[in-house]
Amino acid sequence: MTGEKQKVVVITGPTASGKSSLAIDLALHFGAEIVNADSMQVYRGMDVGTAKPTTTERRGVLHHLLDVADPDEDFDAAKYRSLGTPILHDIASKNKASLVVGGTGLYIKSLLSGLLECPPADPELRDELHRTWEVRGPAYLFERLKTFDPESARKIHPHDRLRVIRALEVHYLTHQPFSSLVRRHGFKDQPFHALKICLQVDRPQLYDRIDRRSVSMIEAGLVAETERLLMKGYTPDLKPMNSLGYRHIRRFLDGEYDLNEAIRQLQRDTRRYAKRQVTWFRADPEMIWMKPDDLAGVIQKIGMFYGKSS
Repeated sequence: MTGEKQKVVVITGPTASGKSSLAIDLALHFGAEIVNADSMQVYRGMDVGTAKPTTTERRGVLHHLLDVADPDEDFDAAKYRSLGTPILHDIASKNKASLVVGGTGLYIKSLLSGLLECPPADPELRDELHRTWEVRGPAYLFERLKTFDPESARKIHPHDRLRVIRALEVHYLTHQPFSSLVRRHGFKDQPFHALKICLQVDRPQLYDRIDRRSVSMIEAGLVAETERLLMKGYTPDLKPMNSLGYRHIRRFLDGEYDLNEAIRQLQRDTRRYAKRQVTWFRADPEMIWMKPDDLAGVIQKIGMFYGKSS
């Protein structure tokens, strides 16, 4: 309808909360198409470790933004938005509903609310900050962030290497706190009207799901998948190769620890990641929290959003 923003439904939540299976059920019910919002599922050849929907799961439901980059290609929120926006418009032109599905909060935010205008990365400065992180440890750089930008430091985990370094980098390049740029931007560029649903799973149950899925990834061939990626020349310094699962198996292959220890560390680090995801989503006042097994309730909520009966 002319003058109205396109409606988009977001299904998000922490890792292992059941987003993909619920989204497929919803897509089949509403005749919708799914747009991936997981930053690791964009990479080709990284299927097991990213819990990418299988060929069988994708049958009957069109998925977008899966397997659109090689692991050594630069891919970030800006690239994601540039690809995702026209896809959403194309889906709407077919009078179909869009389901944006995934747990990468920054990708979802960039798609729905635009991107912060920041100076481009300075490779020399970034390398220096990474060396400092390695030599002096996370606490040293985090203390510097607290001094220069206490507001950002309150929102960033002390061990979130990429975000700590990026906030410091922006400060050094602009002589302004990163948080002040965020505040001025306000993320007000909102071309879509979004219904944002976040899946809520009790922590013990979520952690149990994470632990079991970590084991199932090994059983499904994560070791062989990691070996294939390394044999293709994708080096350990690449961001995707340092993501959950792949860095743990790479260290196992390097002999740093045995497979049981790799699984234990994968489980631990995935639980920590899920906790950070929940913190991110709770900061969004528009988020509607629902149980992943409440299919009828989610269908009703989406039906009301589109002005249709379920």
